[in-house]
Amino acid sequence: MAFTSGDNHIGHYDGHVASRIRFGPAHVPSQESPEDAIRLLRERSYDACEIDFESGFWMDYPFAERLGELAREYDVALSVHAPLFGFMGHLEASGRKFTSAVGALDRSAGIAAASGAELVVFHPGFLLGRSAEDAIAAVAEQLATLRERLEAKERGVAFGVEVMGRVRDLGSLEHVLEISRRVPWVRPVIDFAHLHATSDGAYVDVEPFAGALAAADDVLEPGAPFHIHFSDIAFANRNETKHLPYGEGTLRAEPLRDALERFERPATIISESPDEASSQAIRAALSDGGESSARRAS
Repeated sequence: MAFTSGDNHIGHYDGHVASRIRFGPAHVPSQESPEDAIRLLRERSYDACEIDFESGFWMDYPFAERLGELAREYDVALSVHAPLFGFMGHLEASGRKFTSAVGALDRSAGIAAASGAELVVFHPGFLLGRSAEDAIAAVAEQLATLRERLEAKERGVAFGVEVMGRVRDLGSLEHVLEISRRVPWVRPVIDFAHLHATSDGAYVDVEPFAGALAAADDVLEPGAPFHIHFSDIAFANRNETKHLPYGEGTLRAEPLRDALERFERPATIISESPDEASSQAIRAALSDGGESSARRAS
């Protein structure tokens, strides 16, 4: 099997940040077959992809295994986004909602193991009337129980807890970093659209990006890439409202690219943009010489 495609990498290794970045969409571009999915990723010059289970599972294990085989052959890094109801930190580690959440994370880990995905992204849940300390403790405790179940099934993959876009709930960068400190197999997933929203639009130059990356760098194990979500974003009262086509809001990719220059750690950047043109504009902005493309998008 062979595909005709454009350049599948943002850059070749030359000491510049573009050569250490993988980039791709937050969804598999075809659910018809693994072959179609990888072909479309290659044609669009992507070398990363997040398997999209936010709304539910659509992929079986044979599909995942074949997708993983092709992804390895064509150098596409996979990750999995668990269903939105698949979070830990419930008030009680029992009941229908908790059981459903555990099942969702278990199956997500199974798909990740079958496909060779780098990690399973999940949301941290909610405060539910508790202090942040108590909520984080519940997340860590329930993750430990989940890990025992996953390891017994040989599904002990890395997880990634995502920074959220709600200013007064669980999921700030500080919360995510603390969960990652307490649970060594959980990595921080930096969603810069969410950070831009909860900071009331502060991510407009290099320093805020570099600060968030430095904080994540301190808790990530050596060799693990930064895992980043990125898109333009609308927000109100420091809460996200919706993802925007690139250029319609105020978040730009060039400061992220320049911030990544300060780190040796590689990065996987997942576009959560609502359209393909926006993802390609972000990809161009992240590459060397991408500034003109980003200006056209803005």
